[in-house]
Amino acid sequence: MEVILKEDVPKLGHRGDVVKVAEGYGRNFLLPRKLAIEATHANKAVVEQMKSSAVRRFAAEKGEAENLGKQLEAVHLEFHRKAGEKDHLFGSVTSSDIVDALTHKGFTIDRRKIQLDEPLKSIGEFEVPVKLHREVTSKVKVTVAKEAEATA
Repeated sequence: MEVILKEDVPKLGHRGDVVKVAEGYGRNFLLPRKLAIEATHANKAVVEQMKSSAVRRFAAEKGEAENLGKQLEAVHLEFHRKAGEKDHLFGSVTSSDIVDALTHKGFTIDRRKIQLDEPLKSIGEFEVPVKLHREVTSKVKVTVAKEAEATA
């Protein structure tokens, strides 16, 4: 029996693949769980159209991400935080802080796209990666400086 996979199935194939499976496996497992559809000529044509539109959409999204990445490369963010001795911050600069600063500069980026392993807790210059697309990662320059102390 030939089926077209609607989802990735381990050790069988990826979404959109046409695979041959045993009759019982297809009818009793794949079809009832909506993991696959029967491979008729009409279904094959629909899947080909879906693949071609997905490729076009993927290319368009990648192009937009590359343009945004070029704009982000030029961005320089500066944060002023209270710091103790040895330039260790009392607080930290998190991905949310970076997103807020980017929003003020006119960029709309989801917080989860900021690839910050852990919050910035020291003074200095950092390059923070921003994953804009599966294949596009840009870097934003972030400077953390010591806050000017008020004299009383």
